[in-house]
Amino acid sequence: MSSFVSKRVQGLPPYLFSVIDEKKKKLQERGVDVIDLGIGAPDLPTPDFIVDRLIQELKDPSNFKYSGYSGCQEFREAVADFYKQHYEVELDPNTEILTLIGSKEGIAHVIPAMIDIGDAVLIPDPGYPVYRTATYLAGGDCVDLPLDPNDEYRPIFSRLSQSICEKAKLMFLNYPGNPTAATVELDVFKEAVAFAKKHQIGIIHDSAYGLVTYDQFKAPSILQVEGAKEIAIEFGSLSKSFNMTGWRIGYVVGNKDIIRALSNVKSNVDTSQFLPIQKAAAEALKSDYKTVEQNNSIYNERLEKMLDALKGIGIHVKKPRGSFFIWAPVPKGFTSQQFAEKVLEEAGVIITPGNSFGPSGEGYFRISLSVPTERLDEAVKRIKSLNLEVTNNVPNH
Repeated sequence: MSSFVSKRVQGLPPYLFSVIDEKKKKLQERGVDVIDLGIGAPDLPTPDFIVDRLIQELKDPSNFKYSGYSGCQEFREAVADFYKQHYEVELDPNTEILTLIGSKEGIAHVIPAMIDIGDAVLIPDPGYPVYRTATYLAGGDCVDLPLDPNDEYRPIFSRLSQSICEKAKLMFLNYPGNPTAATVELDVFKEAVAFAKKHQIGIIHDSAYGLVTYDQFKAPSILQVEGAKEIAIEFGSLSKSFNMTGWRIGYVVGNKDIIRALSNVKSNVDTSQFLPIQKAAAEALKSDYKTVEQNNSIYNERLEKMLDALKGIGIHVKKPRGSFFIWAPVPKGFTSQQFAEKVLEEAGVIITPGNSFGPSGEGYFRISLSVPTERLDEAVKRIKSLNLEVTNNVPNH
């Protein structure tokens, strides 16, 4: 490793899905028809009305200048209107909303805005890997926040010691969850806010999948809890709900002091997102959400097919109410990694081993439903044909 590379970066593992992508490329070079159910990037197109607004804004030369550091007013007001209509939460567009270049960027920058080196960050186990890597890069200490797999993966705050509570500066929550697809009611957020206030721990709720829900379930916002703005912020993204992953547009809302600190960090490292993208995203948020409902209907159909396929090989999973993931136990006799390798080698299907998401992910795997339906049908067919007879003695989870 070059002497010009910091020890911190040298100790950083490669991003999980970049590793999966490399493995996928190598198999394709060998002629394998690989179906990738690993990464959660929607395959559905961005709705036409959003693209049309982008094209319209691209014709206006005044949009080619720098954006304001907080993002354009139209986008922030659209976020405020969205929260008022969907959650009955009042937000000040000027102090309680900040535009992000995708919520992943916001996660990476909010941690150094909130912690000092050595502060502890409570990270859901299992949880989105970026929470850990971003904490590591900011010099924080990652502490597992235990989740209850028998109760929709709600946090088990009683398992945290007093010393950890004193050291912790912030915690991450994520519902609907990645990778678990877990959803919660507002009472979980009430408990989290009360716990955080008692111990003076800031809350970051990642709501990237907040609009991807099924069977009339509506995922709550943590800001619906009385007094949540005193301690919490919430990240939102248009990537999943409006199929805008490559557009890189999101937002953070909530506590104005945290948002001001994050804005200070961001103003020193970026100049917000391209104005036409922000204005097209505002158009999305001001829509009737019919396209979101159509997307969810497609994901729901795919979800039913895959659950049936898993049932056919003896893997039973309760239907999730949100996200486009399935979080399932590996068959008896396999570790997470062994099962993922078997599915890849024998079926040409990429799934994500659960241990990639933290220690408690061992014994599980994650499937993403974000592939064209005909490809998912083929994956279903291949998975149903798997022979799960164990030929070696591997301890079961």
